[in-house]
Amino acid sequence: MKLSILDQVPVSAGVTPKQALEETIKLAKAADELGYTRYWVAEHHDLDGLALPAPDILLGIIGSVTKRIRVGSGAVLLPNYKPFNIAERYNVLATLFPGRVDIGIGRAPGGSAEVSIALADNFLDKVRSFPELIDELLHFLHQDFPEGHLYAKIAPSPVPDKTPTPWLLGTSGKSAILAAEKGLPYVFGHFMSGEDGPEIVKTYREQCKKTEPKAFVAVSVICAETTEEAEELALSNYVWKLQQDKGIAKNGVPSVEEAKRYPFTKKELETVQNMKEKLIVGNPKKVKQKLEQLQKEYEVDELMIVTITHSYEARKKSYELLAAEFGLLD
Repeated sequence: MKLSILDQVPVSAGVTPKQALEETIKLAKAADELGYTRYWVAEHHDLDGLALPAPDILLGIIGSVTKRIRVGSGAVLLPNYKPFNIAERYNVLATLFPGRVDIGIGRAPGGSAEVSIALADNFLDKVRSFPELIDELLHFLHQDFPEGHLYAKIAPSPVPDKTPTPWLLGTSGKSAILAAEKGLPYVFGHFMSGEDGPEIVKTYREQCKKTEPKAFVAVSVICAETTEEAEELALSNYVWKLQQDKGIAKNGVPSVEEAKRYPFTKKELETVQNMKEKLIVGNPKKVKQKLEQLQKEYEVDELMIVTITHSYEARKKSYELLAAEFGLLD
């Protein structure tokens, strides 16, 4: 099984956004050396505890400090932009890093309603035309607008020898069907969906007729030397998400010590129990068993791992332990 990384570029309490971005660059370099397949970074706008609104800028740096790992967006939120602009940006990356660039495409706003207006004041209209935006982006990437089309004579320069690979990201059956209709490879966000993921991915495969279906799944994981240590690290993650829901997460991912002092309400404890169903926590052997079980349920050969802890060193260690347990370099 192949393993990849999705980095949401979290900002921990007591850490500056600059430090968080630098930690992402260091982790990407380590991931390249550890044998991970892809390193994707996510797009968010004015969301507490997340530092990256512009994946392509950071990917330029990540590509320059890595040698073989694929780099990409997870996702670039297409309704915020004109497709030509996205094609230009990712063509630059694909020119610099041939055969290594992915464009994960998403439909979500990535921020508040006010942010959506600031980025694209017709955001809801663009969400409704999302399928057409995908078509336009694909035409720009492949330079295959029909003759006579307004855009047939323009190119998102520089045009690379190897086109960036587009993927459609989603958390519902609607996104899976859209990916199948467009003939795109599909990524299901298991870590952020309450839907029946294996059935959704199965639907994608059954309906994908234009090309050979290809899919993988993104899942949240915290791995440590012992399960007890991993569960302690996960407490910060649970509290941070509760604080995000309450709009009080401006300080970033709390430390374990701070998380232990958090005054959970009865309702919040129930919410944490639901969170635990989506977050795989444990020692390397336990985590591997659970990931292999997910792999069988989804029938995929690749999983993308999302790990958020207060300690960046603990996050890096989690990925190191997984790489060793799965023998990524063997």
